[in-house]
Amino acid sequence: MLEVVLSFVVILIVFLVLPLIIGQTEHKVMAHMQSRLGPMYAGGFHGWAQLIADGVKFAQKEDIIPAAADRRIFMIAPGVALVPYLVVLIVIPIDRDRVAVDLDLGLFFVLAVMGIGVLGSIMAGWASANKYSVLGGMRSAAQLMSYELPLVLAASSVAMAAGTLSLPSIVEAWQWWWLPWQAIGGIVFFLAGLAELRRPPFDMPIAESEIIMGPMTEYTGMRFALFMLSEYAGIVVLSFLTTVLFLGGWQGPLLPGWLWTLLKVFLLAFVVIWLRVTYPRLREDQLQKLAWAVLVPLALVQLALTGIVKVLI
Repeated sequence: MLEVVLSFVVILIVFLVLPLIIGQTEHKVMAHMQSRLGPMYAGGFHGWAQLIADGVKFAQKEDIIPAAADRRIFMIAPGVALVPYLVVLIVIPIDRDRVAVDLDLGLFFVLAVMGIGVLGSIMAGWASANKYSVLGGMRSAAQLMSYELPLVLAASSVAMAAGTLSLPSIVEAWQWWWLPWQAIGGIVFFLAGLAELRRPPFDMPIAESEIIMGPMTEYTGMRFALFMLSEYAGIVVLSFLTTVLFLGGWQGPLLPGWLWTLLKVFLLAFVVIWLRVTYPRLREDQLQKLAWAVLVPLALVQLALTGIVKVLI
């Protein structure tokens, strides 16, 4: 019993700290890639205190609620955006014996709960009584409906290959030759996940140059910080899920399993940041075309390939 409790505490600490580390890493990576000097000064050596400075900044800002806003929905929207990602993390395995809750329907649970997180942006946009916020919320809804289908189809191909919906069991069933076999599904899953997180180049709901900050336009202080934290928690969840489903999770030579998992997660998180710095924002028509004309057909091709291989073996 004590070992179970200690494992749960360790996993909880890891998953609460990782979003903060990813946020700090994004500051540093973008600073190097775009020659930004600002994030390199806070605290002295390499701007190590930048994350602390951001936290203090958000805590000092006044908490403002627009007079015409739906106060109750406006106040709970940041929590709706963040909590689902933290709940999802309890079923994602770090190592063979390091998972807080091993659900038989773990993949189904993860996909269902992740969809709830996007509702936080929709609620925030509707409750803010701001036309730009409403527009951002509607764009979030459109992206959710468009990219949920390729996300689920790509994940289904792995579940079909492994013959289970349990995340630890999927990793146990994973073989090295799944890398080329499930490559199409992995790419589709990762891109669809980025779109659901509204990360660049899929950041039409936020588009600062068009609608200020989208659903978060009217938010200040710690409520705005919760939206930022939910974004980084979403990056952690997406990176973990891609690692578990398509990259073999803890499997790897020489190093401990948990270390392999974290290395793969940080590599994928770096790719997320790299894409933000590299590619311009997609137009709304390009975003929808990518989902329906490219990702959905590719996900169906992956399902067909998985079915053919399962029949042959």
